[in-house]
Amino acid sequence: MLEKALAGSKGYYAWIGFLIILILIGLAAYLKQFQYGLGVTGMSRDVTWGLYISQFTFMVGVAASAVMVAIPFYLHDHKAFGPVVILGEFLAVAAVIVCVLFIFVDLGQPGRMLNLVLHPTPSSVMFWDMVVLMGYLLLNFIIGWTVLGTEKKGFPAPGWVKVLTYIAIPWAISIHTVTAFLFAGLPGRYYWLTAIMAARFLSSAFAAGPALLIIICLTLRKLTSFKTSAEAIQSLAKIVTYAMIANVFFVLLEVFTAFYSNIPGHMAALKYLFAGLDGYNNLVPFMWTAAVLAILGITLLLIPRMRRNEKVLVAALAAVFIASWLDKGIGLVLGGFVPNAFGKVTEYIPSLTEVMIIAGIYAIGFFVLTILYKVVIAVREQSPNAEH
Repeated sequence: MLEKALAGSKGYYAWIGFLIILILIGLAAYLKQFQYGLGVTGMSRDVTWGLYISQFTFMVGVAASAVMVAIPFYLHDHKAFGPVVILGEFLAVAAVIVCVLFIFVDLGQPGRMLNLVLHPTPSSVMFWDMVVLMGYLLLNFIIGWTVLGTEKKGFPAPGWVKVLTYIAIPWAISIHTVTAFLFAGLPGRYYWLTAIMAARFLSSAFAAGPALLIIICLTLRKLTSFKTSAEAIQSLAKIVTYAMIANVFFVLLEVFTAFYSNIPGHMAALKYLFAGLDGYNNLVPFMWTAAVLAILGITLLLIPRMRRNEKVLVAALAAVFIASWLDKGIGLVLGGFVPNAFGKVTEYIPSLTEVMIIAGIYAIGFFVLTILYKVVIAVREQSPNAEH
């Protein structure tokens, strides 16, 4: 079926060409990092996780969000979600590939990836993170590709696909829960040492991921023959609304706990993120932007008239997605390193090499997603009445 991705419009080829250019730029930057080491990045002894890990953390949430489409369709027989489920599954595939690549470049030496396979350590959370991520990747790819293949032939999907889908639903929750444990299990980092870290991860994932999926569905509706019903879009938008409200609520719980307890270590990271600490305030504009966008997105989504207006809906979903990215893709990881073991602040500024590598990895993700969606659209055009 991959041959269907070889034919397209001029705009399609231009998009593919643009992504390939970004991939090549990222590859050149990675070869520089491979030659000289992680010293070409902005990371240091005090800030050992930079944008690579923060983007990994955010994209795990995007991958986990596929469950918010699968649950209504498979467990509650919500037929409107039928055409969208496969988009969510393939979005998860692309997102997990991006996650693995961010881990790959963060390790420095590629050979270190083999340590997880050749020397498995079940007592390590990182080992289980690898297990759940690779398992989730295989589950979504097998389910999506099998269903697509049967649709092309005009047959219903085999029964074992539904079994795999039921397995994938709790598995989706596990990938972000285990990732949260990577942070919450570090007692020396006050900002991450919280029992609701996994809940924060899941709430932000179930807001940002479906928000991106809705934007993709609306884009495909305009550019292709793939149509998503207004009912499915509105139902997903409500999920985004409630998830984002929960996410903001959990953040406020952290603020209350830190400042009411008056524990310096707990307060330091929040002060650094939202007001600056000891004269260091690089992340303050990002975090206040995230706060404003979160409130704006929630407000627009809560008003039915605004939510039904697709232009306003896209703006609200973009606000939610960017707010989640700023919070988890920048603030959560970088804020956790403040203060260091000596009570000092070490700020992190990514290097151009890092930014180029990150752009290249995201380009790979979009390339995979574009190819998979192109195949989906081509198959659906041949069998317009097919359902997932």
